Amino acid sequence: MDTEERQNEIRTESGIEVNPLYKPEDLEGFDYPERLGDPGEYPYTRGPYPSMYRGRPWTMRQYAGFGTARETNARFKYLIDNGQTGLSVAFDLPTQMGRDSDHDLALGEVGKVGVAIDSLLDMRDLFEGIPLREVSTSMTINATASILLLLYALVAEEQGVEAENVTGTTQNDILKEYLARGTYIYPPGPSMRITTDTFAYCAAELPRWNTISISGYHIREAGSTAVQELAFTLSNAIAYVEAAIDAGLEVDEFAPRLSFFFNAHNDLFQEVAKYRAARRMWASIMRDRFGATDEGSRKLRFHTQTAGSSLTAQQAENNIVRTTVQALSAVLGGTQSLHTNAFDEALALPTERSARIALRTQQILASEGGLTGTADPLAGSYYVESLTDAVEEAAWAYIKRIDEMGGSVKAVEERFMQREIEDAAYRFQREVEREERVIVGVNRHTSGGTEAPDMELHTIDETIRERQKERLADLKDSRDEAAVERALARLKRAAEGSENLLYPMKEALAELATLGEVSDTLRGVFAEYRPS
Repeated sequence: MDTEERQNEIRTESGIEVNPLYKPEDLEGFDYPERLGDPGEYPYTRGPYPSMYRGRPWTMRQYAGFGTARETNARFKYLIDNGQTGLSVAFDLPTQMGRDSDHDLALGEVGKVGVAIDSLLDMRDLFEGIPLREVSTSMTINATASILLLLYALVAEEQGVEAENVTGTTQNDILKEYLARGTYIYPPGPSMRITTDTFAYCAAELPRWNTISISGYHIREAGSTAVQELAFTLSNAIAYVEAAIDAGLEVDEFAPRLSFFFNAHNDLFQEVAKYRAARRMWASIMRDRFGATDEGSRKLRFHTQTAGSSLTAQQAENNIVRTTVQALSAVLGGTQSLHTNAFDEALALPTERSARIALRTQQILASEGGLTGTADPLAGSYYVESLTDAVEEAAWAYIKRIDEMGGSVKAVEERFMQREIEDAAYRFQREVEREERVIVGVNRHTSGGTEAPDMELHTIDETIRERQKERLADLKDSRDEAAVERALARLKRAAEGSENLLYPMKEALAELATLGEVSDTLRGVFAEYRPS
């Protein structure tokens, strides 16, 4: 390659070289049934369902949560009134970490990055007036996922909803917390037990609940490439399946309820290739590695969120265009549900106006973009098929390395994946600083000056913590304290033994034990994880 060719070389951020032109010879020997298949047929490259969006569009599931449960409930109703078709709950940091709002470590964090949920009373308020028989709810929660799931199930029972009609997803992906996000509580072993106990509980009690959303989103937000996002997510998924099988579950008993959560970033064609490769790889993993025979076990279903890390505080309105491109990649890649970020999220939580614009972006794509008429419209493109193959090949290479290390848990403990993500994030930032990668409004096409953004920003009421503390005090004064103590003692015995933890956990929560009390009971048995 001469100097001029090197200067004109274009690569995706995963390092895949992009040719100036793709021709039939780039797909020489391409086997349609083996590599693609029709939509709804193995290996599901073209989508998990035959008609895809022709029957109905993807679920528009806008992520929301802040302040108290009543405030978030009002935002949910606003989004539903504006055409949102599924709920997605953001929880505040204390809730994610198993701390009640009155805990010392909750100071300054209550209601800030999500809604504060301390007990069944808050969960009732969160879904007041929202019919859970008709609404599917996704909850972005991990270390305390089992607690929030049970609180949701208790509210559904109070509404008279039959267990088979309770639908939604708990993220419940603890492995990515150790390698990318940090909201873990217990060591990996006990955390994996809670995860597999949730699989077993839902198989028996909540048959339509998606027990886990194995998440590449946060891996990508931490700085990974698209290939790393795909490879590390599937490696984590393999670990969950192995753990469930080791716990005595049959693969086809739980695997149909596994779901995934991917990031939608700026390189439209690479993102489309990533989603298509993910379906093909998962189908192969489940059939060939785990012997799954149920078609539902082999189908990779996923939610997508546009890339929060791509949003800029500079010229924030540009984020509307970024989000549109990212959402388009998710739809062309066959997502089952989608969240579009608000343009002001690099500055604050979304306002009602910016949240509405984000939702309207999806609605325009669905209603005006001509995207719902046919499944996998980019299939057969020389470029897209070549890129799909390249992404898949690179992801398999990573999975092989992780397998050789002993799997995802071992790779996390040895910080292999963390180092790979850190190196990728550093490379990307250096490319931006050198203007080898253009970020419009940041390192190219800047306005100059440092003027404050000319827009209304959402603010959080600073009295939220005091209000939550008062509510907790009233709760503890009015509940049957002896019944709470008995239920927590039973949970402690279960944690010390091998009983499924969710049954005594549900009993304690129904007696109005708090999220923090349940988490502390498990802390007393499992301890807290401290990375070396």
